[in-house]
Amino acid sequence: MFALTDADLTGTVLDCPGGAASFTAEAREQGVDVIAVDPTYPPDGTSSERSRALRQLGEHAAAEAERGSAWARDHAADFEWTTFATPADHLAQRLAAAAAFTAHAATEPEHYVRAALPQLPFADGAFDLVLCSHLLFTYADRLDDAFHLAALTELLRVSRGEVRVFPLVVVGGVREHPGLEALLGRLGDDVVVDLRATDGYGFQRGADRVLVLRRAQPADDGRA
Repeated sequence: MFALTDADLTGTVLDCPGGAASFTAEAREQGVDVIAVDPTYPPDGTSSERSRALRQLGEHAAAEAERGSAWARDHAADFEWTTFATPADHLAQRLAAAAAFTAHAATEPEHYVRAALPQLPFADGAFDLVLCSHLLFTYADRLDDAFHLAALTELLRVSRGEVRVFPLVVVGGVREHPGLEALLGRLGDDVVVDLRATDGYGFQRGADRVLVLRRAQPADDGRA
């Protein structure tokens, strides 16, 4: 969904929000220096306490996968069955992702940090790549433009490379957020905006572009 290449994952990576997904687990298997943040992660405590709480989160994610898959099955015509061949395949992959998260979080809980946009506990330019999945624009019916602007600004602050956001479609809809262009225009002239096609990923109808942001370098003219 982010059209990532191996070269994109050679530096430090932030997954925000990470949820109970398998990205961090799979990236760590490849030796990637990645941190996931999410407000549902447990606060600081002993390693065993955090591992137990993260395991419970993974178990909850598996239950949510069952519920979400039932919805997708009952509304199959509303989805594109490209990445997931069938509703059963969708469920199997989500359960596998929850299991991978649960197993990895138990062994490396330090890679899961409790935090929430629009304020992150990281230094300016701490990451080479920042990924934001299924939060911004997805819940634009509940999170206003002020939150989106603050969140995007914060993601740019902690990035010394690119920020990638997916999807740009409101949950339950089939079109990108209608205020997307105006909102991006408020980020400032020093932010380069690029809208790229996803790399063959297809599930939610209309969600076929990933937003890529970066700070313009001195030689840039500020346009993508």
